[in-house]
Amino acid sequence: MPGTTLSDRALIRLSGEDVRGFLQGLVTNDVAGPLPVWAGLLSPQGKCLFDFVVWADGDDLLLDCEAEAADELIKRLSIYRLRRPITIAREDVLAVHWAPKGENGDPDPRLPGLGRRWLAQAAEPSTGWLEHRLRLGVCEGRTELGDILWLECNAVELNGVSFTKGCFVGQENTARMNWRQKVNRRLVVVPADSEGPRTRVFYPELGFAVEHRRLDDLGDIIRPAWLDQALVTGEA
Repeated sequence: MPGTTLSDRALIRLSGEDVRGFLQGLVTNDVAGPLPVWAGLLSPQGKCLFDFVVWADGDDLLLDCEAEAADELIKRLSIYRLRRPITIAREDVLAVHWAPKGENGDPDPRLPGLGRRWLAQAAEPSTGWLEHRLRLGVCEGRTELGDILWLECNAVELNGVSFTKGCFVGQENTARMNWRQKVNRRLVVVPADSEGPRTRVFYPELGFAVEHRRLDDLGDIIRPAWLDQALVTGEA
């Protein structure tokens, strides 16, 4: 049986008094309703600092995040905690699991085509996740998304932002961009055999690169249906 554990992911547990209310005022998506959801924690200017999937575990919340960013995310959230009786720490008992299909867990909240995701004790490492998501044009993690405006990270199309939930860090610029429809650049995945001037991350073993491009320079990108629909609508 193929492995399912995503070894490049970590879990952060938020426990204590009204953790949903605490996170609701910080992140881009609505965590007061059904979970899981994909969300970002932004700078005041609306640029991505961290992205993660938010899960419920009883009254606690679990953040399914990039393993290399977990400690820095804990520090950032702790700044906002102030004197609230909330604990923010790594969850080492559980791990993040993924399968391209099946009945385990829940559909990935960004895009059903990404497959199924669930939390359980660690097992055999998964293979194939990186190529799977890149072929679907989906970016994640600080190396790919970091310091990019959240809407340019395709957050609307991948269900990563709520414009009805109320305030969050970086909301003003994000809402203004949405209202004015001023998304002039996009993070995209392109077939590549070398790095180019717009490359943020190059995956030579897969022949893909993640690039930040203007809308008038998207000719050779991977253009999955979800992105194609957004670009056609934006051009209309």
